[in-house]
Amino acid sequence: MKVELVSPDSEVAPRHWVRHDQAFAMMLRPGSIEWGSKRMALEKFDYAAGDLALCDRHVGEWVGLMNVTHLQLGISDAALMASSDGAYGEVELRASRKFANTRLSALVAAVHAEMVAGFPSGRLFLDSVEQAMAVALVNGHAVRHRAVQICRGGLGPARLRRIRELVHAKMEDDLSLDEMAQAVGLSTAHFARMFRKSTGETPHQFFLRQRLERAKAMLRAPEARVLDVAVACGFKTQQHFAQVFRDVWGVSPTEYRQGPVGSEETCAADTGSEDTARLVNFGS
Repeated sequence: MKVELVSPDSEVAPRHWVRHDQAFAMMLRPGSIEWGSKRMALEKFDYAAGDLALCDRHVGEWVGLMNVTHLQLGISDAALMASSDGAYGEVELRASRKFANTRLSALVAAVHAEMVAGFPSGRLFLDSVEQAMAVALVNGHAVRHRAVQICRGGLGPARLRRIRELVHAKMEDDLSLDEMAQAVGLSTAHFARMFRKSTGETPHQFFLRQRLERAKAMLRAPEARVLDVAVACGFKTQQHFAQVFRDVWGVSPTEYRQGPVGSEETCAADTGSEDTARLVNFGS
């Protein structure tokens, strides 16, 4: 778990942030923050001590005025997955710029006290608190996602984590099976077999699904152009992106964005093995 104390800075110019880790914050003193999807249309939120904010990930946002001291925490995907019925992949949480949760506030207060004391309790304490936070975040903010059963055997957690990090780092680029295998020190054939045994997906299916999940997240920003989303997610043309998106989710990127909040109802094709079967047929 990453822990950072952010002090007031009322003079800061608006900055564009894209967070790829799951971050949330608790306000330690009253104050305000300006947030927004556009630089010239920021919305001011007034906070009391103990108020919480849960950030979007993979979706850029502008942050301006920050005159409130807050503790920002990064929750690992491993902790979120462990709280999500053994799902493998990225656990998606609904962002919220201001909310209250007494359990989460108490846990963050414990981390703050530990930080002030110089972290005397060690890593195990922070890991335990992080897991409790992950449970509360998943229970209160998780968006429905397709769980992928992890089979016995296969790649170990460290190797799976390395592959996941590589996939996210190379999301906009081509990524070969050789590169993935080399990253964990295995032959290509052995890696492919072990990866599928671990996740229930081929490396190609996994990589493409991660691209499409990022695309869904980015499309929630109203100002995001479909072409920009396609490029950011590694598709060479907007047409190819739209074709793959429709074949997997059952709607076009534009229809997904115009659907109900979260667009989960719109994505009628977002179901289990049917998705995986469709992913086999499309490259990147």
